[in-house]
Amino acid sequence: MMLNFKFFHVVLLMLLFFGKYAMGEKEIQHSKRTYIVHMDKSNMPASFENHLNWYDSSLKSVSDSAEMLYTYKHVAHGFSTRLTAQEADFLAKQPGILFVMPEVKYELHTTRTPEFLGLGRANTILVASDKQSDVIIGVLDTGVWPEHKSFDDTGLGRIPSRWKGQCETGNNFNSSSCNRKLIGARFFSKGYEAAFGPIDEKTESKSPRDDDGHGTHTSTTAGGSVVSGASLFGFASGTARGMAPRARVATYKVCFLGGCFTSDIAAGIDRAIDDGVDVLSMSIGGGSMDYYRDIVAIGAFTATAHGILVSTSAGNGGPSQGSLSNAAPWITTVGAGTIDRDFPAYTSIGNGNRYSGVSLYNGKPFPDSPFPIVYAGNVSDSSSGYLCISGSLNRRKVAGKIVICDRGGNPRVEKGWVVKDAGGIGMILANNEDYGEELVADAHLLPAVALGQKASDALKKYAFSTPNPTAKITFGGTQLGVQPSPVVAAFSSRGPNELTPQILKPDLIAPGVNILAGWTGAVGPTGLDSDPRRVSFNIISGTSMSCPHVSGLAALIKGAHPDWSPAAIKSALMTTAYKTYKNGQTILDIATGRPATPFDYGAGHVDPVAALDPGLVYDASIDDYLSFFCALKYTPAQIKLAARRDFKCDPKKAYRVEDFNYPSFAVPLETASGFGGGSRAPVTVKYSRTVTNVGTAGTYKVSVSSQSPSVKIVVEPQILSFSQLYEKKSYTVTFTSASQPSGTTGFAHLEWSDGKHTVASPIAFSWI
Repeated sequence: MMLNFKFFHVVLLMLLFFGKYAMGEKEIQHSKRTYIVHMDKSNMPASFENHLNWYDSSLKSVSDSAEMLYTYKHVAHGFSTRLTAQEADFLAKQPGILFVMPEVKYELHTTRTPEFLGLGRANTILVASDKQSDVIIGVLDTGVWPEHKSFDDTGLGRIPSRWKGQCETGNNFNSSSCNRKLIGARFFSKGYEAAFGPIDEKTESKSPRDDDGHGTHTSTTAGGSVVSGASLFGFASGTARGMAPRARVATYKVCFLGGCFTSDIAAGIDRAIDDGVDVLSMSIGGGSMDYYRDIVAIGAFTATAHGILVSTSAGNGGPSQGSLSNAAPWITTVGAGTIDRDFPAYTSIGNGNRYSGVSLYNGKPFPDSPFPIVYAGNVSDSSSGYLCISGSLNRRKVAGKIVICDRGGNPRVEKGWVVKDAGGIGMILANNEDYGEELVADAHLLPAVALGQKASDALKKYAFSTPNPTAKITFGGTQLGVQPSPVVAAFSSRGPNELTPQILKPDLIAPGVNILAGWTGAVGPTGLDSDPRRVSFNIISGTSMSCPHVSGLAALIKGAHPDWSPAAIKSALMTTAYKTYKNGQTILDIATGRPATPFDYGAGHVDPVAALDPGLVYDASIDDYLSFFCALKYTPAQIKLAARRDFKCDPKKAYRVEDFNYPSFAVPLETASGFGGGSRAPVTVKYSRTVTNVGTAGTYKVSVSSQSPSVKIVVEPQILSFSQLYEKKSYTVTFTSASQPSGTTGFAHLEWSDGKHTVASPIAFSWI
């Protein structure tokens, strides 16, 4: 199965080599895998002339044959290499070795949004500003299709003189593939090839070229130029442009058809820092491991220390609670919501009922007469036939019929191909309780419609209880103004943050469902080998799509405020995000149909126009992040791994995660003891914050709204007055809680306002 349709699903982080059970112990000892070796740079023996000689000598001490894949300058002091488990153990014991980290395989988390986000007339002046073209967005992904119109450099001036990147050559890619818009393109394949062998250049480009589509989609979403007449088969037609259409784009291909490997990711981040990007966009699944063990978190920390904002996807593990990845507080973690555009399709059944769904099918019209419908599980000899897995359907029972396939198990578009290959005339994709009413449109290869859970259950009830059930499928094109919108996507990964419960994640949500953006010329819109169609634009969904929206918006803010830190830009995006519709009702969760919570949407849905003038920001420096590590009780060695610097926590100082200057609040609280029917005395927790004035002089007053009457919230002081730009003021919030059962949650919101600006922070309580 090719990677390019994996992002249409819930994508899970997996370890590359977890199958010890499949090998004998002797086999394990002699098989090799990739490791990233972190060296203690400050302890290099004086006998070595430089660090490269030291790295080489350390490696040769355990293996005569091993070679370094990459050496790292920023993300780590060290290198990556292939070793046996025994060699890795020996190397870890050598002097000067901080940590030998096993390679991990990550997966990708896979028009109208500028208007939906308000980036129309209100932002015309900013978009046309020359300052915008000084901002460089780096995208780590599957590469780029450089001929795409979204990389047109018409009207752009010289490339910023500070840019140090390059346009690497390789098969199907040369130095002339870049221009003043796409100013750099690199690829990193050594880790991938170490795992899978040499790239087959007949099927995959050993170059920055995008054979998948994902990388072109994310990069054009973040910074694509204006392209008129964009659409997918006539769907979502209009003018397409990225969030920051005059920003420069540089791509770093670290993902190939078999996945994204940490040794390649680290090398890509390393080069992006050296090259001089301002924003780094990574729609890649990080882990939930300790920050000093997570190469994405480590790389993002180093980038942040260089003034680069790092935006990542939250993951597609929703609606399960605690499913998010990329939880580090220096990362901007983005979940997914819908926009007000839909692609309706309908199923009319023999009893007269009609159910609404979605589809991007544009082939031959479905016949006006009804056809027999069958449930896939009843026309298959396979136990998983209900999922329409390849080869599972009985051709004799399927031919000429519409097949109901359950969602899950394999790509949605592949199910339609399986039905078509078995002779079916159409498909109805049925949601179960895992997906609820979430509808994701796909460019199917046969007439097909996706239905929500309620409609799916009703359809199945009819099909199972009627002797000769029939149905027909019709299509409704593109519909605008769909309400309510946004809603939180069911697939969008959720909090709470299981790694650091005091840090609320995700940070915010952005458009991530049915997003139109640029596409590769190498594969069709479904990504299936059997799909011969080629398109310039594609409509896909995932937190992979929401991440580059925020990356591009961060570039907009960077262009308007070039001296702002990554933390300040992130704060501006978070504190101006909205959590309610115009009627005052809370944003909904499509998975449940009920109001969403900060564990679903973080600070809310991004509002870029408001973020340009936030009034106050919650800033953070590298010293604040080092104190955060101390609050986590990291050892000096662990801090060195995470931050790449020597730092010892002051034993006389009381470090607290609650005092980390974050724009939101997550408050874990103790539960009742449960012994003897008694209850524990109220628990009091105090958080401190500091805000920086980035607007005009003024006085801000605080207000708190709470949905948790069991928690008393006191803010001191309640008024903050600012007389000058960049003036700082601190305040504390005291939470006093009566005990609640374990697993209980509650929510509140804290806002500072001067009458013009509203600086909002969500508060999420969880009793543990």
